[in-house]
Amino acid sequence: MDVVLIGAGGHGRVVLDILRAAGVHKPIGFLDADPQLTGQTIGGLPVLGQINLLPKLKSQKVKGAIISIGDNSPRRRYFQKVADHGFELVNAIHPGSHVSSTVRLGRNIVIAAGAVVSTDAQLADGVIVNTSAVIDHECEIGRAVHICPSATLAGRVRVGDETFIGLGCNIIQCLKIGSHATVGAGAVVIQDVPDGATVIGVPARVIKIDQVAMDASREPAPV
Repeated sequence: MDVVLIGAGGHGRVVLDILRAAGVHKPIGFLDADPQLTGQTIGGLPVLGQINLLPKLKSQKVKGAIISIGDNSPRRRYFQKVADHGFELVNAIHPGSHVSSTVRLGRNIVIAAGAVVSTDAQLADGVIVNTSAVIDHECEIGRAVHICPSATLAGRVRVGDETFIGLGCNIIQCLKIGSHATVGAGAVVIQDVPDGATVIGVPARVIKIDQVAMDASREPAPV
């Protein structure tokens, strides 16, 4: 299937590489909100324009799309816009990752090289599992979560929507990480994390709680 990538930044390059390695879909170009990128070539693929080109691409029989934006909130917003235009939101799963046959995957999932997603885990729409990250058995990952390179989640961890799990952090088993939270790079999480909280350190401690993010976590889900 021909696929357009929404987002031509660094994460877009990663997603393009994964799609090419997997060989399931054919990337045909990028769309990006930055008009200065239109006409440029990134990773050998043209930046065709902005998201208002979706109807034209649809008329040209392009059926697939993937939101290749690393930032959680815009990735989730664009998900709904693209779905409303009737595109099939595809997954990009690197052949060098390991995904158990019992895993339940949503749409627009990105799983990078070296990542492990273990038995009976559940990943909702728009999740990124970045390079060499580990999601152990029975974890539940909410919408538009970004799990950064080399992060490790032990079994039965639950992560709320639009949460950012930082580079190389470790989360012990059976914890709940709230929605719109941030786990700092290298943190070791040994207790639940509230909605909207930022935690850092070893062991991880709350350094702030974002009230706006907490309010957002209570809004009806757009996807």
